[in-house]
Amino acid sequence: MNKKLGLTALGAALAVGLTACGGSGAGGGSNDTASSDPADLTIGVSMPTQTSERWIADGEAVQSQLEDAGYEVDLQFANDDIPTQGQQIDQMITEGADLLVVAAIDGTALSSQLQAAADADIPVISYDRLIRDTENVDFYVSFDNYKVGVAQGTALLVGLGILNKDGSQGTATGPFNIELFAGSLDDNNAAFFFNGAFDTLKPFIDDGTLVVKSGQTSIEQAATLRWAQETAQKRMEDLLTGSYNDGTKVNGVLSPYDGISRGIITALQNAGYGPNLTSTPTPLPVVTGQDAEIASVKLINDGVQSSTIFKDTRTLAAQAVTAAQAFLEGNEPEANDTETYDNGVKVVPSYLLPIETVYKDDIQSVLIDSGYWTADEVAKGQAG
Repeated sequence: MNKKLGLTALGAALAVGLTACGGSGAGGGSNDTASSDPADLTIGVSMPTQTSERWIADGEAVQSQLEDAGYEVDLQFANDDIPTQGQQIDQMITEGADLLVVAAIDGTALSSQLQAAADADIPVISYDRLIRDTENVDFYVSFDNYKVGVAQGTALLVGLGILNKDGSQGTATGPFNIELFAGSLDDNNAAFFFNGAFDTLKPFIDDGTLVVKSGQTSIEQAATLRWAQETAQKRMEDLLTGSYNDGTKVNGVLSPYDGISRGIITALQNAGYGPNLTSTPTPLPVVTGQDAEIASVKLINDGVQSSTIFKDTRTLAAQAVTAAQAFLEGNEPEANDTETYDNGVKVVPSYLLPIETVYKDDIQSVLIDSGYWTADEVAKGQAG
């Protein structure tokens, strides 16, 4: 994934709009770092897992761009284990980190670590997943996560033919049987994704165009702990045996993440659907996704998965680097949202990045032409 990391120029381009007021690092910010050489400063980067290619890419991108800016970086992956992440962050603080970039496994589980950071005047940047229930988080970098959900709901409607890609009315009228999946309830983003998607789909559910045959329409019913592919596969299997044992078929599945999508697709294919969207007599349902993981991009290219939401982790890493540089130079990072992300204690100033929906005919222009994936990687379904 090295091709995704060399974005020093992009990071510099994003480093705009920094105000010259004093920094507000956790605990008030002493700004002792403002006169320091970057080579003398260490940034702790805590990522949730290496089981997802997305988080590996994020970690490597943040590390690479921070090192290109001259900083020392301590990158740790917590293997989806909450105590491990807490211990890793504790160690970063003990070893003298000057700033923390944290993508939390559980956004409510780091209060003691962040209090320790505040006591040591260490600024904390919440990366993609909002850290909740603490005042000791200084900035949030992410995508517009409600819009991600809207895009996923819209992609399901487009895949079913209810809407066209330009948003105009399609020719399909339904009714269509659909099922809903959500992310992990301990991830603040999961609710934004689900709410955006459900708000988009609800008018079509209310008028009978869409039918959630299982009746499972709440986020608690649809949730997938740790976003695990195997958990999603098991739930899809249970839905098929519990709600579709009368011969009716699933036409569409709202999935919030590509790994979940692959679990759903495996369950469907094992039950006799597919192998792709145009199979007869039982085509695979329309299945959405997120993160443009290479295995799912291949599935989209092969006509198996319908769509994914592309969140360019290169730009997210660059924005995290921009915010880190601002804090360490005694400035405030530029925020483009100061209202949306209330973590339960305060509204965290945020910088939100745009997203793109990718269908099969968008792979070349959005993913290959931008250098995110190569044509060979898409054909093989694996990086490198």
